[in-house]
Amino acid sequence: MRIIVVCGAGASSTFVAHRLRARAGERGLRVEARAATEPGLPDALDGADVLLVGAHLASRIDEIRRVADAASVPVAILPESAAADDGAAALDLAIAVAGAGS
Repeated sequence: MRIIVVCGAGASSTFVAHRLRARAGERGLRVEARAATEPGLPDALDGADVLLVGAHLASRIDEIRRVADAASVPVAILPESAAADDGAAALDLAIAVAGAGS
């Protein structure tokens, strides 16, 4: 599964993507998780299975969803705690959203 995590500048999404990959590895799941910035989304979404959006971008979700819809990528907003947790919640959310889109 290919997961894109987006935040404003890319810093918090980098941490979330790293922890998400670590949890996936512990579970024996094959996951590619990358961070992206909002301006870079059109390119980042190529081949993605799910887009996770930082909670602080919730006010921009309509525009972000338009970009994701154009790439046929399902979207979910991460809980505010995702930037500080161990990545399990983000991984679970990605799996649920990707599964719902199949």
